[in-house]
Amino acid sequence: MEKVKWRKYILRKAFEDKENPYLPEEILWRQKEQFSDGVGYGWIDTLIKTASSRITDQMFEQRAEIFPIDTPTTKEAYYYRQIFEGLFHHPYSRKTVSAWIPKWGKSKDPSGRAQKIHAQHDEQK
Repeated sequence: MEKVKWRKYILRKAFEDKENPYLPEEILWRQKEQFSDGVGYGWIDTLIKTASSRITDQMFEQRAEIFPIDTPTTKEAYYYRQIFEGLFHHPYSRKTVSAWIPKWGKSKDPSGRAQKIHAQHDEQK
């Protein structure tokens, strides 16, 4: 018997229709990826480039003073945090956000590009 990957299996089976397909098989059963990956790697690269242009080296050097709790470790993370804090001013707002990086992940990269699956993608480019 073929090994079944249970992630999103029920949802995929609900959309599987051999006679009148909702989605092509290669999309329906493709490898599960982060949401941001579904829009393409160029989009993530653009976000990183934008963050790097808007967060100066001086701003980044002062990140621990500005964000003493969960201090951003990349300019991209700083940029996201800056946007969030600009929209949600109350200090308790920060507590409503769970970690953007999987707890099992060792990466501090908010885009997720440092996860193993992305290294495989970059090698294929």
